[in-house]
Amino acid sequence: MIGAIIGDIAGSKYEFNNIKSKDIDLFGEGCKFTDDTLMTLAVAKAILDCEGDYINLDQLTIKAMQDFAKEYGNVGFGDMFKNWLEQQDPQPYQSIGNGSAMRISPIAYVAKDLDELKALVYKVTAITHNTEEAIKGAEAVASCIFLARKGYSKSEIEKFVETHYYKLDYDLNILQEHYKFSPLCSKTVPPAIFCFMQGESFDDTIKTAISIGGDSDTIACIAGSIAEAFFPVLNQTKEKALQYLPESLQKVYRDFAEKFVD
Repeated sequence: MIGAIIGDIAGSKYEFNNIKSKDIDLFGEGCKFTDDTLMTLAVAKAILDCEGDYINLDQLTIKAMQDFAKEYGNVGFGDMFKNWLEQQDPQPYQSIGNGSAMRISPIAYVAKDLDELKALVYKVTAITHNTEEAIKGAEAVASCIFLARKGYSKSEIEKFVETHYYKLDYDLNILQEHYKFSPLCSKTVPPAIFCFMQGESFDDTIKTAISIGGDSDTIACIAGSIAEAFFPVLNQTKEKALQYLPESLQKVYRDFAEKFVD
């Protein structure tokens, strides 16, 4: 899930100041971690707390999300999700937003097969995003990561996505020229997966995702989460990204990576 974290941090400075170019550095002034990273790590923390028994993953995810929000403050939460975080007994609120997909990457590292992956995706998604569209987006991203980890080629992953989830018939030049901000899962996940398909390396995938504009941190977060499972990521890039996180969040990442990441 370091790919999601790197993408979020790299894209953060461009979310409200889009740059339609790949001629950028991944890190620099104005970069920070956002709710995408924090909620990804909350899912990871919940998985760790399950200790291999995922029957209570949904409740542990709620707890981790609310605990992290209290500890680290508002790092970019949408209004409805912020309200959910503050509830004593939070209930799902029919969201169709891209938050379901940006936090999902840890699931792909613990699921034993695609059936279990879907079940676990549902547990950590339906607590907020209890809609077909949001669950579809989260499933699509987690499936891409899972298949990449299993050694599937890009063409095989693309065929799987187009068969089960979305058409990816985009043109990068047209996206870079015309793509606009959208918080919707259906408008974010397919372009993010397409950017992974276009990427020539991990870094290039992140830069490609940022170059189309829109919700840059989330698109790069999603694309990066898939790219990590397909391309090598330099240790210095990982460590540079982790420096943006407080030590307690770094520990969650390191504990998860030690236990679940190959």
